[in-house]
Amino acid sequence: MGIEYREWRDGDDLALLEVWGDPETSQAGQFRGALTVSSSGAQGEPWRRCIVAEDVVDGIGIPVAAGVVYEAALHPERLWAYIEVARDHRRTGIGATLLTMLRREAEESPSGVSRLRAKVQPGTPGAAFAETFGLKPIQRSRLVVVDAAALRLPVFPSSGDAGGRPANDEDAGSDVVMDLATGSVELSDVVGRYYSSIHGWDSPGSLGVGQVQKLFLDELTGAHGAIVLRARPESAFGSAVAPTKKGRIRAFAVSYAQAGQVEEGSGQPTDVFIGHEPDLEPEDAAEAVRDLLSLVAYQHPVMLELDDSMTALRAAVEPLLAGGKARPAEAETLIVSD
Repeated sequence: MGIEYREWRDGDDLALLEVWGDPETSQAGQFRGALTVSSSGAQGEPWRRCIVAEDVVDGIGIPVAAGVVYEAALHPERLWAYIEVARDHRRTGIGATLLTMLRREAEESPSGVSRLRAKVQPGTPGAAFAETFGLKPIQRSRLVVVDAAALRLPVFPSSGDAGGRPANDEDAGSDVVMDLATGSVELSDVVGRYYSSIHGWDSPGSLGVGQVQKLFLDELTGAHGAIVLRARPESAFGSAVAPTKKGRIRAFAVSYAQAGQVEEGSGQPTDVFIGHEPDLEPEDAAEAVRDLLSLVAYQHPVMLELDDSMTALRAAVEPLLAGGKARPAEAETLIVSD
Protein backbone atom coordinates (compact mmCIF):
# COMPACT_ATOMS: atom_id res chain seq x y z
CA MET A 1 0.00 0.00 0.00
CA GLY A 2 1.22 3.51 -0.88
CA ILE A 3 -0.08 6.99 -1.67
CA GLU A 4 0.48 8.44 -5.12
CA TYR A 5 -0.45 11.90 -6.40
CA ARG A 6 -1.65 12.89 -9.85
CA GLU A 7 -3.72 15.41 -11.78
CA TRP A 8 -7.51 15.27 -11.50
CA ARG A 9 -9.22 13.17 -14.16
CA ASP A 10 -12.82 12.92 -15.32
CA GLY A 11 -14.69 10.47 -13.12
CA ASP A 12 -12.69 11.22 -9.97
CA ASP A 13 -15.67 13.01 -8.46
CA LEU A 14 -17.78 9.86 -8.49
CA ALA A 15 -14.97 7.73 -7.10
CA LEU A 16 -14.30 10.19 -4.28
CA LEU A 17 -17.97 10.50 -3.36
CA GLU A 18 -18.02 6.77 -2.70
CA VAL A 19 -15.29 7.07 -0.06
CA TRP A 20 -16.14 10.53 1.28
CA GLY A 21 -19.89 10.20 1.70
CA ASP A 22 -21.96 13.27 2.47
CA PRO A 23 -20.13 16.57 3.08
CA GLU A 24 -19.35 17.20 6.74
CA THR A 25 -19.97 20.96 6.53
CA SER A 26 -21.73 23.41 4.23
CA GLN A 27 -18.31 24.69 3.15
CA ALA A 28 -17.33 21.18 2.01
CA GLY A 29 -20.54 20.94 0.01
CA GLN A 30 -19.79 24.22 -1.74
CA PHE A 31 -16.13 23.57 -2.49
CA ARG A 32 -16.53 20.03 -3.77
CA GLY A 33 -17.87 21.68 -6.92
CA ALA A 34 -14.47 23.33 -7.43
CA LEU A 35 -12.76 19.95 -7.76
CA THR A 36 -12.41 19.47 -11.48
CA VAL A 37 -9.87 19.24 -14.28
CA SER A 38 -6.98 21.71 -14.06
CA SER A 39 -7.03 24.78 -16.30
CA SER A 40 -4.27 27.01 -17.64
CA GLY A 41 -6.50 30.07 -17.44
CA ALA A 42 -6.88 30.50 -21.20
CA GLN A 43 -10.08 31.48 -23.02
CA GLY A 44 -11.66 33.15 -20.01
CA GLU A 45 -11.47 30.11 -17.73
CA PRO A 46 -10.05 30.71 -14.24
CA TRP A 47 -6.61 29.23 -13.62
CA ARG A 48 -6.91 26.06 -11.55
CA ARG A 49 -4.77 23.20 -10.31
CA CYS A 50 -6.45 20.10 -8.93
CA ILE A 51 -4.55 17.12 -7.48
CA VAL A 52 -5.82 13.69 -6.43
CA ALA A 53 -4.24 11.34 -3.88
CA GLU A 54 -4.65 7.64 -4.62
CA ASP A 55 -4.21 4.75 -2.24
CA VAL A 56 -2.48 2.15 -4.43
CA VAL A 57 -2.95 -1.52 -3.57
CA ASP A 58 -1.68 -4.27 -5.88
CA GLY A 59 -1.19 -1.73 -8.63
CA ILE A 60 -4.75 -0.39 -8.41
CA GLY A 61 -5.20 3.20 -7.26
CA ILE A 62 -8.30 4.26 -5.34
CA PRO A 63 -8.82 8.04 -4.97
CA VAL A 64 -9.03 8.97 -1.29
CA ALA A 65 -8.25 12.69 -1.21
CA ALA A 66 -8.10 15.75 -3.42
CA GLY A 67 -7.03 19.37 -3.27
CA VAL A 68 -7.60 22.35 -5.51
CA VAL A 69 -6.26 25.89 -5.78
CA TYR A 70 -7.76 28.44 -8.18
CA GLU A 71 -8.08 32.08 -9.11
CA ALA A 72 -11.27 34.04 -8.52
CA ALA A 73 -12.53 36.94 -10.61
CA LEU A 74 -13.97 38.48 -7.44
CA HIS A 75 -11.43 39.05 -4.65
CA PRO A 76 -8.37 38.49 -6.85
CA GLU A 77 -5.76 39.20 -4.15
CA ARG A 78 -5.84 35.59 -2.91
CA LEU A 79 -6.40 32.13 -4.37
CA TRP A 80 -9.11 29.83 -3.08
CA ALA A 81 -7.89 26.49 -1.75
CA TYR A 82 -9.73 23.37 -0.65
CA ILE A 83 -8.54 19.96 0.55
CA GLU A 84 -10.59 16.94 1.57
CA VAL A 85 -9.28 13.60 2.81
CA ALA A 86 -11.31 10.44 3.46
CA ARG A 87 -11.93 9.97 7.18
CA ASP A 88 -9.97 6.72 7.41
CA HIS A 89 -6.92 8.31 5.73
CA ARG A 90 -6.63 11.41 7.91
CA ARG A 91 -3.62 12.14 10.13
CA THR A 92 -1.38 10.23 7.74
CA GLY A 93 0.24 13.27 6.09
CA ILE A 94 -1.90 13.25 2.94
CA GLY A 95 -3.51 16.62 3.65
CA ALA A 96 -0.14 18.17 4.49
CA THR A 97 1.37 16.85 1.27
CA LEU A 98 -1.52 18.16 -0.80
CA LEU A 99 -1.22 21.60 0.81
CA THR A 100 2.51 21.68 0.08
CA MET A 101 1.83 20.75 -3.54
CA LEU A 102 -0.92 23.35 -3.88
CA ARG A 103 1.32 26.06 -2.46
CA ARG A 104 3.98 25.11 -4.99
CA GLU A 105 1.39 25.32 -7.78
CA ALA A 106 0.19 28.69 -6.48
CA GLU A 107 3.67 30.13 -6.96
CA GLU A 108 3.19 29.57 -10.70
CA SER A 109 -0.24 31.23 -11.02
CA PRO A 110 -0.47 33.50 -14.11
CA SER A 111 -1.58 36.46 -11.98
CA GLY A 112 1.43 36.19 -9.70
CA VAL A 113 -0.92 35.83 -6.72
CA SER A 114 0.14 33.05 -4.36
CA ARG A 115 -1.56 33.74 -1.02
CA LEU A 116 -4.25 31.22 -0.14
CA ARG A 117 -7.63 31.56 1.50
CA ALA A 118 -10.16 28.94 2.59
CA LYS A 119 -13.43 28.60 4.47
CA VAL A 120 -13.73 26.46 7.59
CA GLN A 121 -16.22 25.85 10.34
CA PRO A 122 -14.91 26.34 13.88
CA GLY A 123 -14.36 23.17 15.85
CA THR A 124 -14.03 20.91 12.81
CA PRO A 125 -11.04 18.91 11.52
CA GLY A 126 -10.76 21.44 8.68
CA ALA A 127 -10.37 24.31 11.13
CA ALA A 128 -7.75 22.39 13.12
CA PHE A 129 -5.85 21.57 9.92
CA ALA A 130 -5.89 25.21 8.81
CA GLU A 131 -4.58 26.39 12.18
CA THR A 132 -1.82 23.78 12.20
CA PHE A 133 -0.53 24.96 8.84
CA GLY A 134 -0.61 28.68 9.50
CA LEU A 135 -3.94 29.74 7.99
CA LYS A 136 -5.41 32.31 10.38
CA PRO A 137 -8.91 33.82 10.48
CA ILE A 138 -9.32 37.08 8.60
CA GLN A 139 -13.13 37.24 8.78
CA ARG A 140 -16.13 35.60 10.45
CA SER A 141 -19.40 35.16 8.59
CA ARG A 142 -22.78 34.09 9.93
CA LEU A 143 -26.17 33.32 8.39
CA VAL A 144 -28.82 34.77 10.66
CA VAL A 145 -32.61 34.56 10.58
CA VAL A 146 -34.40 37.63 11.94
CA ASP A 147 -37.92 36.94 13.17
CA ALA A 148 -40.90 38.83 11.82
CA ALA A 149 -41.62 42.06 13.71
CA ALA A 150 -38.38 41.70 15.68
CA LEU A 151 -37.80 45.44 15.45
CA ARG A 152 -40.22 48.28 16.07
CA LEU A 153 -41.18 50.13 12.91
CA PRO A 154 -39.63 53.58 12.48
CA VAL A 155 -41.80 56.68 12.54
CA PHE A 156 -41.30 58.80 9.45
CA PRO A 157 -42.31 62.45 9.09
CA SER A 158 -45.08 63.14 6.62
CA SER A 159 -44.02 63.97 3.09
CA GLY A 160 -46.34 66.95 3.32
CA ASP A 161 -44.86 68.55 6.42
CA ALA A 162 -43.61 71.50 4.43
CA GLY A 163 -47.16 72.26 3.35
CA GLY A 164 -48.44 72.41 6.89
CA ARG A 165 -50.06 68.97 7.18
CA PRO A 166 -49.54 67.02 10.40
CA ALA A 167 -46.81 64.39 10.55
CA ASN A 168 -47.44 60.64 10.24
CA ASP A 169 -50.40 60.80 7.86
CA GLU A 170 -50.94 58.14 5.20
CA ASP A 171 -48.13 59.63 3.11
CA ALA A 172 -45.60 59.38 5.91
CA GLY A 173 -42.36 57.91 4.60
CA SER A 174 -43.44 57.83 0.96
CA ASP A 175 -40.67 60.21 -0.04
CA VAL A 176 -37.92 58.21 1.69
CA VAL A 177 -38.98 54.53 1.44
CA MET A 178 -39.28 53.41 -2.18
CA ASP A 179 -39.21 50.33 -4.36
CA LEU A 180 -36.40 50.38 -6.90
CA ALA A 181 -35.79 48.23 -9.96
CA THR A 182 -32.87 45.83 -9.52
CA GLY A 183 -31.58 47.07 -12.87
CA SER A 184 -31.22 50.61 -11.54
CA VAL A 185 -27.80 52.17 -12.12
CA GLU A 186 -28.26 54.16 -8.90
CA LEU A 187 -28.80 50.94 -6.94
CA SER A 188 -25.90 49.17 -8.67
CA ASP A 189 -23.57 52.03 -7.78
CA VAL A 190 -24.32 52.00 -4.05
CA VAL A 191 -24.36 48.18 -3.84
CA GLY A 192 -20.94 47.99 -5.49
CA ARG A 193 -19.38 50.66 -3.31
CA TYR A 194 -20.87 49.13 -0.16
CA TYR A 195 -19.57 45.65 -1.03
CA SER A 196 -16.09 47.07 -1.59
CA SER A 197 -16.22 49.03 1.67
CA ILE A 198 -16.97 45.95 3.81
CA HIS A 199 -14.31 43.81 2.08
CA GLY A 200 -11.20 45.86 2.77
CA TRP A 201 -9.81 42.71 4.40
CA ASP A 202 -10.00 40.90 1.02
CA SER A 203 -10.46 43.52 -1.68
CA PRO A 204 -12.80 42.71 -4.58
CA GLY A 205 -10.98 45.23 -6.74
CA SER A 206 -12.81 47.84 -8.79
CA LEU A 207 -16.44 46.86 -9.40
CA GLY A 208 -18.18 48.36 -12.41
CA VAL A 209 -21.95 48.70 -12.71
CA GLY A 210 -22.15 45.77 -15.12
CA GLN A 211 -20.18 43.51 -12.79
CA VAL A 212 -22.33 44.47 -9.81
CA GLN A 213 -25.43 43.68 -11.85
CA LYS A 214 -24.10 40.27 -12.79
CA LEU A 215 -22.98 39.36 -9.26
CA PHE A 216 -25.81 40.72 -7.13
CA LEU A 217 -28.77 42.08 -9.10
CA ASP A 218 -29.28 39.98 -12.23
CA GLU A 219 -32.25 37.62 -12.54
CA LEU A 220 -29.79 34.72 -12.59
CA THR A 221 -28.72 35.63 -9.03
CA GLY A 222 -32.33 35.26 -7.90
CA ALA A 223 -32.71 38.99 -7.19
CA HIS A 224 -36.37 39.81 -7.53
CA GLY A 225 -36.97 43.03 -5.65
CA ALA A 226 -35.28 45.98 -3.98
CA ILE A 227 -36.36 48.64 -1.51
CA VAL A 228 -34.33 51.69 -0.56
CA LEU A 229 -34.37 54.17 2.29
CA ARG A 230 -33.54 57.67 1.07
CA ALA A 231 -32.52 60.87 2.77
CA ARG A 232 -35.30 63.43 2.97
CA PRO A 233 -35.46 65.37 -0.31
CA GLU A 234 -34.61 69.02 0.03
CA SER A 235 -35.46 72.02 -2.10
CA ALA A 236 -32.93 74.66 -3.06
CA PHE A 237 -35.73 77.23 -2.70
CA GLY A 238 -36.69 76.64 0.91
CA SER A 239 -39.00 74.32 2.82
CA ALA A 240 -42.15 75.82 1.31
CA VAL A 241 -41.20 74.68 -2.20
CA ALA A 242 -41.45 71.03 -3.18
CA PRO A 243 -38.07 69.46 -4.04
CA THR A 244 -37.49 68.34 -7.62
CA LYS A 245 -35.07 65.49 -6.86
CA LYS A 246 -35.26 62.40 -4.69
CA GLY A 247 -33.00 62.18 -1.70
CA ARG A 248 -29.79 60.16 -1.82
CA ILE A 249 -29.98 56.43 -0.99
CA ARG A 250 -29.04 55.82 2.65
CA ALA A 251 -29.70 52.07 2.79
CA PHE A 252 -30.88 49.31 0.46
CA ALA A 253 -32.35 45.82 0.75
CA VAL A 254 -32.34 43.31 -2.12
CA SER A 255 -34.44 40.16 -1.77
CA TYR A 256 -33.65 36.87 -3.48
CA ALA A 257 -35.99 34.10 -4.55
CA GLN A 258 -34.74 30.55 -4.07
CA ALA A 259 -35.56 27.71 -6.43
CA GLY A 260 -38.70 26.01 -5.18
CA GLN A 261 -39.21 28.63 -2.47
CA VAL A 262 -42.51 28.21 -0.73
CA GLU A 263 -45.16 30.90 -0.83
CA GLU A 264 -45.13 33.84 1.53
CA GLY A 265 -46.95 33.16 4.75
CA SER A 266 -45.32 29.77 5.26
CA GLY A 267 -42.88 31.17 7.81
CA GLN A 268 -39.83 30.42 5.67
CA PRO A 269 -37.33 33.30 5.73
CA THR A 270 -36.54 35.32 2.61
CA ASP A 271 -32.87 35.85 1.71
CA VAL A 272 -32.08 39.55 1.89
CA PHE A 273 -28.91 41.56 1.26
CA ILE A 274 -28.94 44.78 3.31
CA GLY A 275 -26.37 47.53 3.07
CA HIS A 276 -25.93 51.28 3.14
CA GLU A 277 -24.25 54.23 1.47
CA PRO A 278 -20.64 53.76 2.62
CA ASP A 279 -20.04 57.51 3.00
CA LEU A 280 -22.59 57.79 5.82
CA GLU A 281 -21.36 58.51 9.32
CA PRO A 282 -21.38 55.33 11.46
CA GLU A 283 -24.37 56.43 13.56
CA ASP A 284 -26.38 57.42 10.50
CA ALA A 285 -25.52 54.14 8.74
CA ALA A 286 -26.58 52.10 11.77
CA GLU A 287 -29.88 53.99 12.03
CA ALA A 288 -30.62 53.63 8.31
CA VAL A 289 -29.88 49.90 8.27
CA ARG A 290 -31.93 49.29 11.41
CA ASP A 291 -34.91 51.21 10.01
CA LEU A 292 -34.81 49.35 6.72
CA LEU A 293 -34.41 45.97 8.42
CA SER A 294 -37.45 46.70 10.56
CA LEU A 295 -39.47 47.33 7.39
CA VAL A 296 -38.39 44.28 5.38
CA ALA A 297 -38.76 41.96 8.39
CA TYR A 298 -42.02 43.44 9.65
CA GLN A 299 -44.35 40.73 8.32
CA HIS A 300 -42.01 37.90 7.33
CA PRO A 301 -38.72 36.54 8.70
CA VAL A 302 -35.59 37.28 6.70
CA MET A 303 -32.21 35.58 6.42
CA LEU A 304 -29.07 37.72 6.29
CA GLU A 305 -25.39 37.12 5.80
CA LEU A 306 -23.68 38.88 8.68
CA ASP A 307 -19.92 39.40 8.38
CA ASP A 308 -17.97 40.95 11.25
CA SER A 309 -16.99 43.75 8.87
CA MET A 310 -20.68 44.77 8.50
CA THR A 311 -20.64 47.08 11.52
CA ALA A 312 -23.95 48.85 10.83
CA LEU A 313 -25.85 45.59 10.27
CA ARG A 314 -24.22 44.02 13.33
CA ALA A 315 -25.43 46.95 15.43
CA ALA A 316 -29.00 46.09 14.42
CA VAL A 317 -28.82 42.28 14.49
CA GLU A 318 -26.59 41.36 17.42
CA PRO A 319 -29.01 42.76 20.05
CA LEU A 320 -31.72 40.65 18.40
CA LEU A 321 -29.53 37.55 18.68
CA ALA A 322 -28.92 38.30 22.34
CA GLY A 323 -32.64 38.85 22.92
CA GLY A 324 -33.83 35.71 21.13
CA LYS A 325 -35.51 37.59 18.26
CA ALA A 326 -32.92 36.34 15.76
CA ARG A 327 -31.08 33.03 15.52
CA PRO A 328 -28.18 31.47 13.60
CA ALA A 329 -29.33 29.59 10.51
CA GLU A 330 -26.23 27.39 10.57
CA ALA A 331 -22.78 27.20 12.11
CA GLU A 332 -20.59 30.24 11.54
CA THR A 333 -17.89 30.29 8.88
CA LEU A 334 -14.32 31.48 9.27
CA ILE A 335 -12.38 32.69 6.26
CA VAL A 336 -8.73 31.84 6.88
CA SER A 337 -5.61 32.90 5.03
CA ASP A 338 -1.83 32.47 5.14
